[in-house]
Amino acid sequence: MSAPTEKPFLYVVVCAAGIAEDIGTLITAAQDRNWEVGVIATPQGLGFFDAAAVEARTGRPIRSAWRAPGDPRPFPAPDAVALAPATFNTVNKWAAGISDTLALGTLCEAYGLGVPIAVLPCVNEALAAHPAYRASVERLRGMGVRFGDPYAGEVQQDGGRTDFRWERALDLLTPGG
Repeated sequence: MSAPTEKPFLYVVVCAAGIAEDIGTLITAAQDRNWEVGVIATPQGLGFFDAAAVEARTGRPIRSAWRAPGDPRPFPAPDAVALAPATFNTVNKWAAGISDTLALGTLCEAYGLGVPIAVLPCVNEALAAHPAYRASVERLRGMGVRFGDPYAGEVQQDGGRTDFRWERALDLLTPGG
């Protein structure tokens, strides 16, 4: 009798955008699709969601800072990475190879390891029009990074937000997605 296979492990990298308060939607959808989930937040992103609720949902601490040499790795190696919501700053720094936060270092390393990466951008139209952002998206796509539809934080007439489509990150990580 063979040993049971472990669930694949998904790193969810969260940036500082208002929609991040709904990150639990992506975590739940991933768990429903049989993923184990670990969350890595940009330092600013930590203030945009309920950290205690996320830790309770994943059963793991949220990471946002480098671990000290010799400290154990709190997460297993990723089978995939979802960057959601992805901000202008993070996309541009990542495309430039800047690794000044754990979140950016994780993204840079995941590419080097050949780990599939899905991105759900949350960038307003004015920033998305910037030539550096367009070049960054083009560079990342050329690296095989999979992008979902852009989201600019639109508010509907009733005051609610346009649907962010969190599950799209998981679809992008599925062959044929």
